[in-house]
Amino acid sequence: MNTVNTETLHLPVLPVPDQAVLPGMVVPVELSDAADAAISSAQAGSDGRLLLAPRLADRYATFGAVATVEQLGRLPGGARGAVLRAESRARIGTGVTGPGSALWVEAEIVPSTTSERTPKLAAEYKALVVATLQKRNAWQIIDTVEAIDDPALLADTAGWAPYLSAEQKRQLLETTDVDARLTVLIEWTRDHLAEQEVADKIAGDVRKGMEKSQREFLLRQQLAAIRKELGDSGPEGADGAADYRTRVEAADLPEDVAKAALREVGKLERASDQSPESGWIRTWLDTVLEMPWGVRTDDRTDVASARQVLDADHHGLEDVKDRIVEYLAVRSRRASRGLQVVGGRGSGAVLALAGPPGVGKTSLGESIARALGRTFVRVSLGGVRDEAEIRGHRRTYVGALPGRLVRALTEAGSMNPVVLLDEIDKLGSDYRGDPSSALLEVLDPAQNHTFRDHYLEFDLDLSDVLFLATANVVENIPGPLLDRMELVQIDGYTEEDKVAIARQHLWPRQVERAGLTVDPAEVLVDDDALRMVATEYTREAGVRQLERALAKLLRKATVRLADGAAAPLAIGTAQLRDYLGRPRFTPETAERTAVPGVATGLAVTGMGGDVLFIEATTVPPADTATGGHGGRGGLTLTGQLGDVMKESAQIALSYLRSHGSALGLDRDALSALEGTVHLHVPAGAVPKDGPSAGVTMVTALASLATGRPVRSDVGMTGEVTLNGRVLPIGGVKQKLLAAARAGLTTVFIPQRNEPDLDDVPAEVLAALDVRPMTDVADIVAAALEPAVTAESSAAQAA
Repeated sequence: MNTVNTETLHLPVLPVPDQAVLPGMVVPVELSDAADAAISSAQAGSDGRLLLAPRLADRYATFGAVATVEQLGRLPGGARGAVLRAESRARIGTGVTGPGSALWVEAEIVPSTTSERTPKLAAEYKALVVATLQKRNAWQIIDTVEAIDDPALLADTAGWAPYLSAEQKRQLLETTDVDARLTVLIEWTRDHLAEQEVADKIAGDVRKGMEKSQREFLLRQQLAAIRKELGDSGPEGADGAADYRTRVEAADLPEDVAKAALREVGKLERASDQSPESGWIRTWLDTVLEMPWGVRTDDRTDVASARQVLDADHHGLEDVKDRIVEYLAVRSRRASRGLQVVGGRGSGAVLALAGPPGVGKTSLGESIARALGRTFVRVSLGGVRDEAEIRGHRRTYVGALPGRLVRALTEAGSMNPVVLLDEIDKLGSDYRGDPSSALLEVLDPAQNHTFRDHYLEFDLDLSDVLFLATANVVENIPGPLLDRMELVQIDGYTEEDKVAIARQHLWPRQVERAGLTVDPAEVLVDDDALRMVATEYTREAGVRQLERALAKLLRKATVRLADGAAAPLAIGTAQLRDYLGRPRFTPETAERTAVPGVATGLAVTGMGGDVLFIEATTVPPADTATGGHGGRGGLTLTGQLGDVMKESAQIALSYLRSHGSALGLDRDALSALEGTVHLHVPAGAVPKDGPSAGVTMVTALASLATGRPVRSDVGMTGEVTLNGRVLPIGGVKQKLLAAARAGLTTVFIPQRNEPDLDDVPAEVLAALDVRPMTDVADIVAAALEPAVTAESSAAQAA
């Protein structure tokens, strides 16, 4: 084997992107700042020589080419450039110092090693190169190649080969053995010649069966034949039937799905390209092949880590977090014991997150997916009225598509994602069907392992999917659908929760969106200011309006900083009026209940819990005769009350008329209720219904009859019977949260709702005196102001 002594040089480096320069090549280089610095350094300290090194994305280059500057001037485009001639291969060593601003390295000239096989390999490679050039009719280049006798120089001429990639050329640069370079070049060139022969054969075969006048059809056939040889399916819609058969056979499809897909491929092979059915079959096959059959993500088995993710993303919401942790623990235990599938069903779950807007139901879905390590996809159901949106269209319809569940699986890329069914309580129904009925099979754990989409027409296993449905009003969800879901109630946040959420999540997010910085802080806000924003500027169960208020506050602060105010701006309760204006919500219970006949009730709406004022008065007989509601014992109701609420009002009046003496009402008080009574529930534009206002109506009528106002710090809720029994109602937690927000201190609830207090936050129970009651007479006695106080108040007013 022939060898040459090595030589070590100190050279400036010029990185060459997107190519590798081999010895013997002459390349033009545009004089960028880096190139100009390298050439100037070479002329100053290395006799005009520099090192051309390929620029790699994943590592530093280990080999380069030593080059000399042949010429400086202008490139064809007019830019300044230089012509460089690569002379020898060099191994790049450590960095060294040198003149100029370029990077200098230690370069070891690497000799090319040969052997007895070298001439034979060189002759074989030369023959292949000449054959390639003959196909391109490059006769002048053939003469140049024929004149090369040095095997190393012949191998390095591959740097000009257009069919070699930059990665292949870098491999040649890093190969010092001439035999190895020639061997790999022979293999690559043979592969290239084989591909050229196939291309020529395809072109010849296609031309034999085509007429010259059908040029467009000829081009299409050539394109299809080329794709067939290369195994490339091409752009969407350009696949042939044979390509579809290959793809179906190569795909990992379930047995029944593969059989159905092959049947459709057979139809496609028999159908004409101009037939509309061909397009429908292609669309169906594309849908089937795009679905992630057999793809499933692995759930995280670390329960503590999943809990940390949930706690980091959301404050509170312990019920939901506990349920997800339980689900993960059970799934991990089943997996450890080989029970992933029991009775043909996976270990999926169907949860319904119900609560007022802004409490984090939708964002909780993303957090749950991240905690479980699953993909997440959201399906919005608000306003959906067509059953085909869930089950898909029959393929007989033009423009048929699969249902949203199939599209969600395709989008998620796995068969066990977290699917958020957003706003499930806002589904509609019309002549096109009832989507909620179509969801019965999807959300039934006993059925969804054989869910059948009308478009696909074979069973889908959804039993491993974690479904999360969100709703604001549980009553709007059809009963059979609600029965198939596990209901998790999210009732809203306390003041302390809102302050913590604002401090940990809302404030940093809005600071970033306003273009401000947290460290160092340009705007500071204290907890008292956050609490005041939550109580006096926004009164809601969630935190959506609170975040909007904080965004407005930061916008105002940004304007002040732009006007030259010194940072950091400190915002306390005294400065809130300057930023947000006057408070929107102030305590009004004392003012509303200052007169007899007004009682404070508690109600649940789609926005969460709220206080409800019920007003009662009597109408003089003269007015009743002309008002259309006259007559002895009449009852007028206003305020858009539903049938159940109207019946509660009638029950309250009948109870007082029959049991008034037991409540301490004298004959004059009872006679006041014998005439026409007008009962009104303010916010008259808002429809209201439900039985839980019964005790409030009794208290308002008793206050009217006795002339004693209801205590301003008292709220109440409960259904009342004709005998005065207080029956249980729903939404206790939301109602108590609303009572705390409104500043009430005493709340009467039914005795049978006492177990519901376990779900109420401790700070709310500490702020309220919650009294479970069984008889409405006890509520009236405790809620009305003492008679002496009422008389003294009347005297003072006089």
